Amino acid sequence: MVKRVKLPTRGFGAEPGQPDAGALAGWIAEHRGHMADIITYQLDRSLAPQVEAGIETPCAGGKFYADRILAAFSDVCERKATGEIHVDTRDIVEDAAGIVVRKKGAWCAMPAPHILDIEDRYYHDNDEWSGAICEAYGTLMRTMRDTGIAGNILVCDAMQETELAALARQKIVFFQPKPNPEDLALLMEHQDQVAVGKECLKTLFNLTSEYTLKKVFIIDPDKEAIALALTHLDPDQIVAGGYCTMECDTYWKDLFDHAAYVR
Repeated sequence: MVKRVKLPTRGFGAEPGQPDAGALAGWIAEHRGHMADIITYQLDRSLAPQVEAGIETPCAGGKFYADRILAAFSDVCERKATGEIHVDTRDIVEDAAGIVVRKKGAWCAMPAPHILDIEDRYYHDNDEWSGAICEAYGTLMRTMRDTGIAGNILVCDAMQETELAALARQKIVFFQPKPNPEDLALLMEHQDQVAVGKECLKTLFNLTSEYTLKKVFIIDPDKEAIALALTHLDPDQIVAGGYCTMECDTYWKDLFDHAAYVR
């Protein structure tokens, strides 16, 4: 008898874009008494459709969270570091608390350190600068987890060895939407759970002769991608992932509905 088997689903963040003035004003009015600005609005808009669609492990945030991180860093102005970096976590705690209220167990995505494109005008040493920015990120993410966030996704434009070595952990997952083979190989030196689009699956599985792969998150999977993954991994090692960079009204529901295979 043919049986349809559902895959678990997981979010890797979203990029909801700039809201129109009316929508933002209405949302802020509804949240009077709490921290409510464009970033909290985007956090809510990135998470709410996932929760409504039934995504098992939803994830608020995305690259847009860069402005909040920059504002939290001391001695960083106009993306230039002019002193020793420390983190003011007050707004970060507010954001994390708001996410947890919406969905217990949710993750939060944010841009990896290199995406902030901060110019070092204080340390004047690549190793010291990398250590400082990664330490600041570590503080920020620990604060989020202490507030109830389950873990963090670091969205990358490219893989950086120093960032991976300093930050890759069980509850900190690096994710590059469009990786090249070199970036995938570097990632697999530090992570055995990897998220890739269906177009990168063959490249990923070609690397399993050199690196251990314990779980794959297929971004926007189709039947062919799921079938390919099943030839390399057990079903419990395959997850349907999503990263919405467009209108998300139906994106997450479509992902949830199509996260299945027939056996």
